[in-house]
Amino acid sequence: MNINISVSERKQQELINKAEDFVDTVLKYSKNYLPTIARLCMISTFLEDGIRMWFQWSEQREYISYSWSVPVFFGTLFVIFNLIGQLAPCFLILLRKQVNIAVYVLFGIVCLQTVAYKILWDFRFLLRNFSLAGGLILLLVENKPDAKSLFAGVPTLGDNKPKNYMQFAGRILVIFMFLTLIRLDVSVLHIIVDIVGTALIILVAVGFKTRLSALTLVFILTVLNFFANPFWTVDSNKPLHDFLKYDFFQTMSVIGGLLFVVALGPGGVSLDEHKKRW
Repeated sequence: MNINISVSERKQQELINKAEDFVDTVLKYSKNYLPTIARLCMISTFLEDGIRMWFQWSEQREYISYSWSVPVFFGTLFVIFNLIGQLAPCFLILLRKQVNIAVYVLFGIVCLQTVAYKILWDFRFLLRNFSLAGGLILLLVENKPDAKSLFAGVPTLGDNKPKNYMQFAGRILVIFMFLTLIRLDVSVLHIIVDIVGTALIILVAVGFKTRLSALTLVFILTVLNFFANPFWTVDSNKPLHDFLKYDFFQTMSVIGGLLFVVALGPGGVSLDEHKKRW
């Protein structure tokens, strides 16, 4: 009996080792464009929302005016600030110019919209905004001069406590997105997704097998996103189109945050890092 258990454990370990080798191979061949993909995914929801402010100028302005019982002038200021305050930082981030300032502006946008759209009282949307904040924190970490990813083969973030804690906070926050996808459904598929997803976010949270877990979450979220939020199949004049589109790009931003976890690794505050010291 003990022999069978030992053989089973050995096979599981071999499978995990092969999966980690696969992740290392992916990182090796994607080192030149993975950071750019991560950035593009990360800012996608801000790009989409900024463009939407232009095309839905009147609707957004009137919503703020009505919702907060303020003059239309303040609604107009809100729309202008959101339009410029999202599109300009996105282009700066893609160009790698003044990235820190751009990220701080996007932080401000997230906070402003959380209050303006009364997201504070909607737990699901609040968790998603926390995920966005986590992705932005990881973007700050990635932009640090000495916070290079492990593509070059040199461990990073080893003894820099502020960056370690930033990376830990970003890692924790970015996985909140998956909590909004967990459903109490009796179907076999949903049960499997919930169990596997919960296990993966725990692994990412504690920083164990971090890259493998984060990359697996990227795959799961990508598949779920295309199946759950196919906004392109809904008439653009219907409210459902905007709702699905909003969800789709928010999920893409969280995927971008997870790709930063894959690129940067777990950081110093993680089981993976402590294992190296043992």
